Amino acid sequence: MTTDPGPARPPRISKSKFLSGLQCEKRLYLELHAPHLATAPDDRQQSMFDMGQEIGILAHRRFPGGVLVAETHRHVSVALEKTAALMADPLVPAIFEGALQYDGVLIRVDVLERAGPSWRLIEVKASARVRAVHLDDLAVQTYVLRGAGFDPAGSFLMHINRHYAYPGGDPEPVQLFLIDDCTEAVGERLPGIPARLERMRSVLAGGRAPEIEPDSHCHSPHACRFWAHCTASKPARWIYYLPGAGNVARRLRQQGIDTIDAIPPQTPLTHAQRRVRDNVEWISPRLAEKLQAVRYPVHHLDFETVMSAVPLYAGTRPYQPLPMQWSNHTETADGALRHTARLCLSPQDPREEIAVSVLESVGEEGSICVYSDSEAHILKSLADAIPRLRNDLLRVVRRLWDLLPVLQSHYYHPDFQGSFSLKSVLPALAPSLDYGDLEIRDGATASMIYRTMLAETDWVERQRMAGALDAYCARDTLGMVELRRTLLRKARSAAS
Repeated sequence: MTTDPGPARPPRISKSKFLSGLQCEKRLYLELHAPHLATAPDDRQQSMFDMGQEIGILAHRRFPGGVLVAETHRHVSVALEKTAALMADPLVPAIFEGALQYDGVLIRVDVLERAGPSWRLIEVKASARVRAVHLDDLAVQTYVLRGAGFDPAGSFLMHINRHYAYPGGDPEPVQLFLIDDCTEAVGERLPGIPARLERMRSVLAGGRAPEIEPDSHCHSPHACRFWAHCTASKPARWIYYLPGAGNVARRLRQQGIDTIDAIPPQTPLTHAQRRVRDNVEWISPRLAEKLQAVRYPVHHLDFETVMSAVPLYAGTRPYQPLPMQWSNHTETADGALRHTARLCLSPQDPREEIAVSVLESVGEEGSICVYSDSEAHILKSLADAIPRLRNDLLRVVRRLWDLLPVLQSHYYHPDFQGSFSLKSVLPALAPSLDYGDLEIRDGATASMIYRTMLAETDWVERQRMAGALDAYCARDTLGMVELRRTLLRKARSAAS
């Protein structure tokens, strides 16, 4: 005799899954039924996750006497029981990571702060401002809290105070964080939650993922890790890859146009979009003139920065980019090349060491080739931070010569695929300088490795990390040298 198991119990929805469902129902389905299809977090995403963890722990200091519910998702029932016991204890002023459940939704609340007979619901974010997704986050938590029998005294977002000037020592949580009352905005979202949950359960009960076309929603409010899976069958010249397309691509898709090659000639496009559509190498007749505007010796300068939600050095602010290394390839008129570089290995504030050493490297003569305006911003910030070097640093700013707008306005290669980042340009024009052989391949990873290196106690491991940082920064500046040389050869060849 067999026993009818009855209808399957609908899957429990966590607040993170609820937010995924708001962004994309297909993402929600895949997260629960096919998580193996997701791309592993990259270094940037992992760095942001680690930063969020650090912020969460520091936020606890804002609530002395608070108690942590440490049980993980593997011990949900224990976490629920412990939270209920702590909420019933009048001597507990705050609860961290409290677990509550209602209507099949499980939440872990960053902070529950006792407010007389009720509780204040506080979500902690490493963000510097309140965003719509934060309000949705608070709304589903408020819904569960109310359903569980605890009408919160208010819903609040605790986030980074970008204007906090770190004095040194232990960061002061009262100054580092701002707490915004979001109760009214959250209340406006509450009535729609039951219908949204019902819709999500319906999607999850379906036998297959819903058919949803990849689009801008895949990247906002968070980058979806199923992007590679959902776009695997798209053609190499998919219309979405048209740079800056936005509504243009959406409108073209509605007309049945799925590839860039099929865009009608009369379609209004920007300069960059036309280059991508035409898909041929294009050289402006003014390219040689623009490239020859430099003065020798030509320096090729690149900074790498470290940035943290919790300031690292006295006198700095949250998320302030601080230069911690530079590379300079200097080319003389006869084509000779000299490389100088500096990586700060001391745990102290690196800015003065960086400023003094870069001034020595670039000297008083020649253009300073950069790729974007970020070097100008860094030099100006150094000038503000070190008054005695202000005039010297501002003179360096006036010598900067930006290669990026020259390239954007006067050259295009089909292998750029619409992107003018060095990571896209160098493989097309200087394949030997592709970043594929490097341990570090982007600035976010460089920043993360630098912070790890400062805390590393093993000398051999520190040296390995320093070598990887040096190699990455040097690749950027050597890449600019080869890019200038290659473009000049192409311009002269086209003119002959």
